[in-house]
Amino acid sequence: MNRGAAHAADGYARATGEVGVCFATSGPGATNLVTGIATAHMDSIPMVVVTGQVSLAAIGTDAFQETDIYGITLPIVKHSYVVRDPKDMGRIVAEAFHIASTGRPGPVLIDVPKDVGLKTFDYTPVEPGSVKLPGYRPTVKGNSRQVPQALALIRQARRPLLYVGGGAITATAHGEIQQLAEYFQIPVTTTLMGKGAFDESHPLSLGMLGMHGTAYANFAVSECDLLIAVGARFDDRVTGKLAEFASRAQVIHIDIDPAEVGKNRGPQVPIVGDVRSVLIEIMRRIQEEQIPAESGLTQAWLQQIQSWRQDYPLVIPTYADSLAPQQVIVEVGRQAPHAFYTTDVGQHQMWAAQFLKTGPRRWISSAGLGTMGYGLPAAMGAKMALPDETVICISGDASFQMNFQELATLAQYGIHVKTVIINNGWQGMVRQWQEAFYGERYSSSNMEVGMPDFVLLAQAFGIKGMLLQEPSQLPTVIAEMLAHDGPVLVDARVRRNENCYPMVAPGKSNAQMVGLPEQRQPAAAIPMTCHHCGTKNPVNHHFCPACGTKL
Repeated sequence: MNRGAAHAADGYARATGEVGVCFATSGPGATNLVTGIATAHMDSIPMVVVTGQVSLAAIGTDAFQETDIYGITLPIVKHSYVVRDPKDMGRIVAEAFHIASTGRPGPVLIDVPKDVGLKTFDYTPVEPGSVKLPGYRPTVKGNSRQVPQALALIRQARRPLLYVGGGAITATAHGEIQQLAEYFQIPVTTTLMGKGAFDESHPLSLGMLGMHGTAYANFAVSECDLLIAVGARFDDRVTGKLAEFASRAQVIHIDIDPAEVGKNRGPQVPIVGDVRSVLIEIMRRIQEEQIPAESGLTQAWLQQIQSWRQDYPLVIPTYADSLAPQQVIVEVGRQAPHAFYTTDVGQHQMWAAQFLKTGPRRWISSAGLGTMGYGLPAAMGAKMALPDETVICISGDASFQMNFQELATLAQYGIHVKTVIINNGWQGMVRQWQEAFYGERYSSSNMEVGMPDFVLLAQAFGIKGMLLQEPSQLPTVIAEMLAHDGPVLVDARVRRNENCYPMVAPGKSNAQMVGLPEQRQPAAAIPMTCHHCGTKNPVNHHFCPACGTKL
């Protein structure tokens, strides 16, 4: 399907750093790409999208399968083309790749009318690196006057914090971030998009911050005196109540897009440029001027963070009667520590972000748009790009149903993606919000009725399906999934009402989290109701023990 193609191209681009490409026909083929284009646009992913169009003479006549995909996608692309002369094709394609991959990356659309695509012409190759576009000159090198100002703030800070976003992944700046963090002993927190830009096993790593970030990262950003934002855009899911986000801190903001610098938070030192180039310049200045590390300045700060880390750890619950979703994700990460991970959107996404420790480009998730149905086709694109790597999709029972038709693609082309469905029988994050903010009015979030048997569904596509229900099965099932020479789907039946904590409520400060360890009560099991005989059954049963009906 075209919607899967856009996400696959996106996954290819995130996994490799190269430009992803997808094609679609006119009309519904083109419009089915829109969500995937918007996903790439929101997360700054380089992608070239080629769509068919009706003949030039038919444009504007409401011809069969005519849609103005150029106009429809204007707000969600970096640039657009309609090819009117086939002689322009080489130039346009070269320009599209250049625009998509330089500066702040993003999707570029090329719309090709049918008659233009059928014409013959003399093709003139465009030499790589020869594209020059008047007016398009992204700033790469940071302002030389601002680097000393940034260094002065870093040297005097007692409670500094590196806040790292997706721009660091795009710029391949993980090495430079680690150098800066270690030199001045600065703790590092990442956004959902920045995950993997700093080694999450490193003592200076605080994991993810924001709505479902670690408590110690959120406390740190609330108490820091200097916030060094690297390729991050102060997104609302990160900042919580913006007026109270790092309210005691001075800000250094490094970003390649000048539109982001000062958009949500005015920095004391704005530096527009490629974040890796700027960090290289900062480290060069340090060496050239022989600036001492003065790491002792942050010793008390690091001790305070360590205290928060001990008092407010991420919790992996265990239950006698059911499997916790966090247990599944932790075990997958333990057995496949170097895999490429894609996710869908919801509770499983946040648990995966909390508990999986990944390297650069090995975390592939829809962040800005929050696109359900993203995970499986994105995994497909990543696996096609890197056939020798292990690619695992962590999905939810609701998200997976958005694009499960791609199981046919996996089967047809032998794409060995492993999929783990964290199946709690709900649209889990919707249920959690309805519980927390809407008086437990559970409207249209229960997925029990009409949910397919995912194991049989996989088998129907010719793919190995596995059921995981008991904690004792967990290591064996995951090991078998990873060892199988082919695509696999694991239906992990987890505790039905487990919530994702910590959580910053909308409009609250990051320091005002709910679900910290001392606040939590053990989640009571929600029995599944058999819709055939009405019997309430234990949470982990797959079939009703009273009448045998599948739950």
